Amino acid sequence: MGKTKIAWAAMALLWSACGSEKKDYDATGTFEATETTVYAEQSGALLTFSIDEGDSVAAGQEVGLIDTTQLWLKVRQLEASKAVYQSQKPDVEAQVSATRQQLSKARQEQQRYRELVADGAAPSKMLDDATSQVLLLQRQLEAQLSALRTTTRSLDRQTDAADAQRAQLLDQLAKCHVVVPMSGCVLEKYVERGEFVAVGKPLFKMADTEHMYIRAYVTTAQLQHVRLGQAAKVFADYGDGQRREYEGHVSWISSRSEFTPKTILTDDERADLVYAIKVSVRSDGYVKMGMYGEVKFAE
Repeated sequence: MGKTKIAWAAMALLWSACGSEKKDYDATGTFEATETTVYAEQSGALLTFSIDEGDSVAAGQEVGLIDTTQLWLKVRQLEASKAVYQSQKPDVEAQVSATRQQLSKARQEQQRYRELVADGAAPSKMLDDATSQVLLLQRQLEAQLSALRTTTRSLDRQTDAADAQRAQLLDQLAKCHVVVPMSGCVLEKYVERGEFVAVGKPLFKMADTEHMYIRAYVTTAQLQHVRLGQAAKVFADYGDGQRREYEGHVSWISSRSEFTPKTILTDDERADLVYAIKVSVRSDGYVKMGMYGEVKFAE
């Protein structure tokens, strides 16, 4: 009888100890990374494509080239058209120089007849004729200048249009170069070198595996102690008690509650509603997407 009482007492003590054990984390979740799908921005044959799944790539790195032949030919055609427009622009001063000389001579004649008429040595009709000739040449000069300036402006507009079209083509040429938008790891590859790709066709998907985050869930009771920018310890769980510790901070808190996902373990498993959060960490290459982890918030 005494042994039975001792056994029950030992079990009660064990249960009490288990019930009072405090976990060394506040939330658990899985590691994720910002994923980006890179699409073709031009149509054509994929001449080069030098990436494979699992490759590490750097921001701005060129990994492919879409055929640029037709675009370059259009650029050369526009440059030739621009040269033609430039050659057609009139030399205004050269074309009106003769009229200017005639007008200058006519004014000299007008002044000479003015003096003769004033001295009574010539009839006033001769002065009137000289004045009419000056006015006629002035109108001719103005008409010539107006026509030449209109032609020049028209050719300038055509040149500007050619420059704009050339800029568009150069932009399209730049988009033929497949450039990595951010540093990270190639997750999936959708095309191979030599394939014809159209605008909008996905080429590959990548993730920023240097700046990762763990998506975890906290209860309403925990939420009041969590704030943006708050420091936290993040533990990557490798199983069998193997963990790596990282410094992190809370970078996002959901503004809307949701029902507890079945795969998520929270501090209070009886809670029906939880809030998703993201704790950002800088990966050292050991953390993988989908890996389980734990979060301990700083006080």
